[in-house]
Amino acid sequence: MTIQRMDNVGIVVEDLDAAVAFFIELGMELQGSRMQIEEDWAAKVVGLEGMHSEIAMMAIPGAPGRLELTKYHTPEPVTPTPAVPPANTMGVHRVMFAVDDIEDTLARLRPHGGELIGEVSRFEDSFLLCYLRGPSGIIIGLAEQLG
Repeated sequence: MTIQRMDNVGIVVEDLDAAVAFFIELGMELQGSRMQIEEDWAAKVVGLEGMHSEIAMMAIPGAPGRLELTKYHTPEPVTPTPAVPPANTMGVHRVMFAVDDIEDTLARLRPHGGELIGEVSRFEDSFLLCYLRGPSGIIIGLAEQLG
């Protein structure tokens, strides 16, 4: 038995509108429309009785894989402690995106809540790399290939 593909990465957000706008500015597209999820099968899958959420599926045009942004209405989402955990916190660390121009991408994401973590660094003569924090504390990585 083998894995066929990675279908999506799920991220819980506080403000779905802000998260969708952030990832659209990054260059992703909203696939279809946002969906309300509150059926019994979904509550059983996530193990949250009485669950009601709203999701938005984001995709890179012409590329495989998606981000599923989820806003929980009930039960209320749990804020980690500390609310903005450091990069070495156990669990999902970040999602990395390859970009054409890292400085331009940073400039476009700042008005949407993007905050640089650390600084843009050069890895040998291959890449410019950085992490930034977006809405709801989401950490993304950006990589610009050099040469």
